[in-house]
Amino acid sequence: MASTATAAAAAPEVTLKSGNARPMPAVGMGTASFPLDPEATKGAVLAAIEVGYRHFDTAFMYGTETPLGEAVAEAVRSGLLVSREEVFVTSKVWCTHNHPDLVLPSLRETLKNLQMEHVDLYLIHWPVALKPGPIAFPAKKEDAVPLDVEGVWRAMEECQRLGLAKAIGVSNFTTKHLDKVLAVATIPPAVNQVELNPVWQQRTLRDYCAEKGIHVAAYSPLGGQNWDGTGNAVMASEVLAGIAKARGKTVAQVALRWIYEQGVTSIVKSYNKERLEQNLQIFDWELTDEDRLQISQIPQKKIVKVSGLFSQEGEFTSVDPADLDIVEE
Repeated sequence: MASTATAAAAAPEVTLKSGNARPMPAVGMGTASFPLDPEATKGAVLAAIEVGYRHFDTAFMYGTETPLGEAVAEAVRSGLLVSREEVFVTSKVWCTHNHPDLVLPSLRETLKNLQMEHVDLYLIHWPVALKPGPIAFPAKKEDAVPLDVEGVWRAMEECQRLGLAKAIGVSNFTTKHLDKVLAVATIPPAVNQVELNPVWQQRTLRDYCAEKGIHVAAYSPLGGQNWDGTGNAVMASEVLAGIAKARGKTVAQVALRWIYEQGVTSIVKSYNKERLEQNLQIFDWELTDEDRLQISQIPQKKIVKVSGLFSQEGEFTSVDPADLDIVEE
């Protein structure tokens, strides 16, 4: 096994164009896990730190901020990390707090959970606002209310100005949603974290973000969020399997390498130490032009849709469902 030092050094970093966060490592560990198992999360984060991860992604809604914070604190105490500053931590504000007066209190609660003085990156989790109240999943359609983009973004900017978030950004935003943010932003979003993998390549959005200086991060880089049992189009891809066999790599490594070659950061969730380690081993080889051509021709299929946030019953009473749509060809 690679020593922590060499593994940690192995992940290249990208400097975000907005904010004053430390550079973001090119692969991060995701912590969205259902059902929630805080002890498993804490153990997996510690294992990830051991094999070289320095970038961790959580969210208020996941319920994993506390175990992530405990793991980082323990790693500092034990000498695995020199200090908290060695890790890049992202969290996200949930839809029930997507209101101008609730963003900052939500971040303060996140920081308490994490036992940290700041997050490196704070994101608006979805371009959706829900009535304030306890998190319910799925949400009721009638609880969706219009998102005050300007008011909420001003509150995000205040989080950065106070030093509680070193950089701010968004998640699940389309070019249409980003247009609205950029029209009112004093501080532009540093990052847009979206579903992105070889089966959902997001070319339109990537081109837009590149033009605007917004860094793209990929969740479900291995196609993981299909809890409906429809199978995993990334891991089952014959194209990726063929490339993996030819390169002597895993399908996951091929998908993550392709994402890295697009200039995108992967947020990959695994609680298995061996796979965590394999997912970092993507920086000392590259795909061929033929590989890239084959991947560019994979049929596209989006898994995560806004409908997944809401129960099937009821009606949207105060928002146009089209405004919530996150599917963009």
